Amino acid sequence: MKNPLLKAFDTPYQAAPFADILIDHFVPAIEKSIEEALSEIDEIVAQPHPATFENTIAPLDACGSLLARNSSLLFNLNSAATSPELQKATQAVAPQLATFQNRIRSNTKLFKRIEEVYKNTAPKSRTPEEHTLLEKEYRGFVRNGALLDATQKERLKEIDIKLSQLGLTFGEHTLADTHAFELNITDKNQLKGLPENHLEAAAQAAEEKGKNGWIFTLDYPSYVPFMTYVEDRDLRKKMSLAYGKIGFQKNENNNEEVIKQLVELRQQRAQLLGYASHAAFVLEERMAKDEATVYSFLNTLKEKARPAAEKEWAELEKMAKEFGIETLQKWDTAFLTEKIKQQLLQLDEQALREYFPLKHTLEGLFAITKKLYQLEFELINNVDPYHNDVSVYKVTKTNGQYVALLYLDFYPRESKRSGAWMTSFKSQHATERPHISIVCNFSKPTKEKPALLTFNEVTTLFHEFGHALHGMLAQTVYSGLSGTSVYWDFVELPSQIMENWCYQNEALHLFAKHYKTQEPLPDHYIEKIEKVAQFQQGLQTLRQLSFAYLDMSYHTTHEVQIVDIKKHEKALFEPFNFTPDQEENCMSTAFSHIFQGGYAAGYYSYKWAEVLDADAFELFLEKGIFDTNTAANFEEHILSKGGTEHPMELYKRFRKKAPNPEALLKRAGLID
Repeated sequence: MKNPLLKAFDTPYQAAPFADILIDHFVPAIEKSIEEALSEIDEIVAQPHPATFENTIAPLDACGSLLARNSSLLFNLNSAATSPELQKATQAVAPQLATFQNRIRSNTKLFKRIEEVYKNTAPKSRTPEEHTLLEKEYRGFVRNGALLDATQKERLKEIDIKLSQLGLTFGEHTLADTHAFELNITDKNQLKGLPENHLEAAAQAAEEKGKNGWIFTLDYPSYVPFMTYVEDRDLRKKMSLAYGKIGFQKNENNNEEVIKQLVELRQQRAQLLGYASHAAFVLEERMAKDEATVYSFLNTLKEKARPAAEKEWAELEKMAKEFGIETLQKWDTAFLTEKIKQQLLQLDEQALREYFPLKHTLEGLFAITKKLYQLEFELINNVDPYHNDVSVYKVTKTNGQYVALLYLDFYPRESKRSGAWMTSFKSQHATERPHISIVCNFSKPTKEKPALLTFNEVTTLFHEFGHALHGMLAQTVYSGLSGTSVYWDFVELPSQIMENWCYQNEALHLFAKHYKTQEPLPDHYIEKIEKVAQFQQGLQTLRQLSFAYLDMSYHTTHEVQIVDIKKHEKALFEPFNFTPDQEENCMSTAFSHIFQGGYAAGYYSYKWAEVLDADAFELFLEKGIFDTNTAANFEEHILSKGGTEHPMELYKRFRKKAPNPEALLKRAGLID
């Protein structure tokens, strides 16, 4: 079988030839790539010369580039365009990749060479990037068992293989449960309150499935508008309970045992390596450093948010009375919140959507990044997309310098997991430019209207684009330190700071225009958008904090093993919940961020990074939101540097001071 994955791609920009890649190519290609990577390791180890940075650390960073490329392709496709066959291939290679990593990390001869360089290298004899890479490689080996004995290393290998499989299983279960549910309504009267554009999308979904009426699913663009606008409380309850059951039903997709195993194995792994908990292991390489710092940070925000949240909840209860609701339930909050927003801010979210067609919003985003970072985006057709919904752009500086390829994938489908994320198909290093992908789940265009974004979807697009800029503008020598390869509680700074431009007059005037008339977004709408930024920030902050506390509770030292996921979650959420608990629902079983993604013991980082972004954006507000010098400094010290130095040093170099938490509290309206 001719396998395109076994060699460098002979394509424009060395882009993946998706049209030529078959699912059957992946397993043999990755197996072969593993063999080649191990041979490269053997060459490093077999050198007769004493270990140096140049003959050990640098080639180790470059080792396995073909394997990294092929595994990235597989896992990215498994998230964005999966199938039963692709899931099977992913499950097949996951343990092999875990074994490969373990073989490298347990290679005593390799570690001896790394240790030799580490102990014999004076910090000032290397560039900051070289010093950071050396530190990262040494700690990486130690944190993956290099100092363990043979028996302990074998146990670590078993744990790592099992963890890799469990993470994939968790994601497959949530995806299967999400797509197993649909609500087919044939009486339009039951959908009173739902805006026409969402009715059109639901009717189109039904037509595509050969059914009458309207179909609603648990995918974000379908679920959220339904919960926000449909007046039929019983239907909202039905949808809400279905959403809360993802991974928590008595079927083959139940994630309770998966979570227990993940949590227990992570704890065992940490203790095997000499850490008190998985959180202690993770936080050693975070800006926060330790559990005490995280809890102190969360507690401070909770203290500031609680009074505002209680006031906001009282407003919701008052509004509930107007609809004859005596006891507020979780399926009421989005609906009543929208009513209050319309009443207090007189902001019609659906009318607002008409000023944010996806096409114009994307063009506006391109215009903003051109002003800030001198970037140009050219839609190209000589590179294969991995799906018909995907567009590919060539990104250059305005002087013509090639920067990156950018894949954009915006619409939901059954083969794509929910949410929004940025990823890469090819990493950047000294001689290679990156291939970056943004994947979202926005409302599709209908027969009558183009794709129109809610304001929340606008901020999501800007957020993921911030991550993409971090990847595209990387200028590191070594791929292991490039782009988003930074401390996890620093990685959200580039993404969250981009959201700020969504609230600025000068930026909105570039692209916010009515999809029919091209009329610019009226100033009174912009004033309301600015007020939305502070709307219900108390409740929203508490909600995010509850997820962070839940995450930490699974990954800090626990004296008694968690035997009941639901009871554990319920007890943890008790101080944060204003609505009664629903016994048949569980959030943990669909908490992909910490059980499938990389946010275990790190969910707090969203709020942590908000402090950084609020503080950093104050400088843009002071100098001008399109000030080229400020943007150039942000690119030079943050976006281009990746993980080449400690993030606090990079931040201080840009901001000339440490971040001030009050910037976030002021922006959120939680303090004066």
